[in-house]
This record gives sequence, C-alpha cells and structure tokens, in this order.
Amino acid sequence: MNLADLKPQHFEWRMDGRVAVVRLLRPERKNPLTFESYAELRDTFRKLAYAEDVDAVVFASNGGNFCSGGDVHEIIAPLVEMDMKDLLAFTRMTGDLVKAMIGCGRPVIAAVEGVCVGAGAMIALASDLRLAAPNAKTAFLFTRVGLAGCDMGACALLPRMIGQGRAAELLYTGRSMSAEEGAAWGFFNRVVDDVESEALALAQRIAEGPVFAHGITKTQLNQEWSMGLEQAIEAEAQAQAICMQTRDFERAYQAFVAKRRPVFAGD
Repeated sequence: MNLADLKPQHFEWRMDGRVAVVRLLRPERKNPLTFESYAELRDTFRKLAYAEDVDAVVFASNGGNFCSGGDVHEIIAPLVEMDMKDLLAFTRMTGDLVKAMIGCGRPVIAAVEGVCVGAGAMIALASDLRLAAPNAKTAFLFTRVGLAGCDMGACALLPRMIGQGRAAELLYTGRSMSAEEGAAWGFFNRVVDDVESEALALAQRIAEGPVFAHGITKTQLNQEWSMGLEQAIEAEAQAQAICMQTRDFERAYQAFVAKRRPVFAGD
C-alpha cells in the first residue's frame, strides 16, 4: 500500500521524501478536532501499518498552534445531546486514534507550537518523540469541561512519561505545562526555536536508518510496559533474532568491513 498520494478531506498530508507530514486544519481556531477528523486520522494511522512508502511521520502545528482539542461547537455541543450508546462509540473512536498511532509501526514525531490541549495533548503524548517551540502550552484540560482526566489513555500513558505525581497534578487541575517544564519532566525531548524544521530533520534521520528494525523497536517499547523482566528479555531476544535475518543487518556488517557508512533499504 502506498500513501504518498493520499488526499484526506479533514487534515493536510504531504510527503517530504519518505516522511509524511500531518497538519490539522482551521488555524484561525487553533486547529480543533471534529468527528470527521478523528475518524479520518484513525483510519490513516491504521493504513500506515501497511504503507510501503512512509518511514516516519511528523505531526506538525499549523498557524503557530498544534491543536485546541475537540471543537466546542462541532463536538462538545452534540455530545451533550447523545445517549450512552453513542457517547461510548465516540469515546472508543477517540481512543482508537491513540491505539492506531501506537500501532502504526512508524516513528511519529510531534512538532508542538503554541496551544496543545485536550485531545491535541493526547496526540502529542501518543507520538514517539515530542519537540516543543518555546511558546508551547500543553494541558490535559478534561476536568475543565466537567470530565475525568482519564481520556484516550491519559491515565496510562502520562504517568509513564512524567511520573505519577506530576501526571496527577496535570490531570486533576487541567493547568498548562510550559515547554521548559515539559522538557524538564521528560514530556518533551527538547525545546527548539524552529520546531518543524528540527522535527523534519530528526524524522529524515530516522527514516535513513533500518526502518524494519525501527518498527520492531516501536512495538517493543509499547508492549514491554505490560511485561515482566523475563518476558521482556525473551521478547527482545526473539525480536532481535528476526532483525538479524534482515538484509539491513548484513548491509551494516559489510559497510563496517569496508569502512563506509551503511545505506539501509528497510528489508
């Protein structure tokens, strides 16, 4: 499956070499999510698991902001009128976006500028790496709209990233976390001025590596949270044995012998 020519209706998609760049729409409203964009993003990340022409993804900002979360008028207003069956279908769909990002088999880098709140903060959290502009403000503000902080996997993922106490503070209060605070806590990998350029350069560097092995790394990073140490070591033994059968492993050896840089092909 090739996704280079993908033309989504509810977000921007472009290719920079073998790196896909995703950007939410409506910057004048700080790029809110809608029912349609949730579903289309979920379906796209599911397809990425089978894409042959995408090796990494940058989830970029638009107009100086990342994402303002669910649109107040197009999502929250209709939710107030829904019954339990439809509400559960919606909350499962939003969680499916996180699962699709985690399961897509491609490293995802969030390039966060400005507002990054609610479901937008969860998109950043579900990414593998997060770079922040100095003006980034991240908030899991679910309690500020009368909901629990346990949305889209927040109570599972955020404590793993920044620790239980810090996660509890953000999820109970809904307050903003600054870029510097996020970097100090381990939420952001680093704070940079030209965040999108840095994210693209990092994605290109990753895409030039052994991309099949990168997919294995992503799988193990996520699956080993629920494993004991003995299970994890055995899982990694099997995973590494699989990678040792790839031609990229042989290419790296031949390059080392020839004293040159390896050129990986992802097989």
